[in-house]
Amino acid sequence: MVLASTDPRAFCAGADLNIPDADRATVSDLLYGCYEIMITRPGPVIAVISGPAVGGGAQLAAAADLRIAGPTAKLRWIGPAGRGLAVGAWVLTDLVGRGTAMELAMTGRWVTATEALAIGLVNRVEDDPGQVAAALAEEMAIQDPRTSASVKSVAAAAGLLDRLRAERQANRSAWARVIAPTAGSAP
Repeated sequence: MVLASTDPRAFCAGADLNIPDADRATVSDLLYGCYEIMITRPGPVIAVISGPAVGGGAQLAAAADLRIAGPTAKLRWIGPAGRGLAVGAWVLTDLVGRGTAMELAMTGRWVTATEALAIGLVNRVEDDPGQVAAALAEEMAIQDPRTSASVKSVAAAAGLLDRLRAERQANRSAWARVIAPTAGSAP
């Protein structure tokens, strides 16, 4: 499966900040379900990252098995201000190591395509990432499908799913704290 944006200027800009917190909490929880499906499905998932990938969009890219970035790709793990959300802590540790993961998740700083390649966040940076991802997908499609299923199963067994579920629960709690004070107030 190749995961790409219909707009080459951005991969996924994250949550819609114009919708109510209760709706954003629902979308956030649905995204965690999507990440789990991506991690546990037997076939490979290749993300094509062109332009910004922010918050949930950065997590969507990171949840993919392979990430092919364009030269203008940049990633940022940050949630909406004042919500106390953990964004990316579950996946970044395996990709870039604990120290870099902590920095990226705690500071929300931008990571360019060049840096993402250097720290292991993306597999490749290509001028035409969509074309490269399509070629990789074709190559993997002719292999025994049990190979990718086995590799993914072993890679996820090291605690990745436990961290995903822990971050999902932490963010459910954070959203509940944000929404609870306003639940009884008038629109």
